[in-house]
Amino acid sequence: MDEARPDALLDRVRGGDPAALAELFSRHKPLLRRMIELRLDPRLNGRVSPSDILQEAWLDALHRIRHFAARPEMPFLVWLRLIAVQRMIDVHRQHLGAAMRNAAQEAPPPSTAMLAAHLAGGLTSPSEAAIRRETLDRLEDALERMDATDREVLALRHFEELGNHETAAALGIQPAAASKRYVRALSRLRESLSALPGFWEEASP
Repeated sequence: MDEARPDALLDRVRGGDPAALAELFSRHKPLLRRMIELRLDPRLNGRVSPSDILQEAWLDALHRIRHFAARPEMPFLVWLRLIAVQRMIDVHRQHLGAAMRNAAQEAPPPSTAMLAAHLAGGLTSPSEAAIRRETLDRLEDALERMDATDREVLALRHFEELGNHETAAALGIQPAAASKRYVRALSRLRESLSALPGFWEEASP
């Protein structure tokens, strides 16, 4: 296995090296899988798996390796994520047909249930053995009522584990705007859930 530093591997990818691309894809695969699991329409359960989409995304990335060199401003993980998102959109349209015809080229929205369950880990006291259904319901309701872009920022930062710069690139906005939306989303979530026990400590934008 290639143990080269990420920046050295990136230089090789920009030069069209498929082995370097394979190594970096493998390193980012767990995060890409998390993104797909968060956004894959539940109606496709049993018909399409995250592994299927990852395999197709890998082939797409391999065929488009030269495109990455032409976009030096785009973080590599965001480029891979965009390829996986486009493949997921194609799968949704293929299987759901007319239901997806107005989806444009945007990432399918995150599952608020999955995002709520993930965020609830920081909202619950470590002494509790399980997260109460009421807590999850209230958290999911707060996410549903949140501005869609703010909810996306939370999904990108907390579930997909992107940094602020990567989040901004994924959303096509400036890093300062992404940071502002993140702080606002956290603040609004706190306002909605301030009465819940074990509320998380403030995260840094």
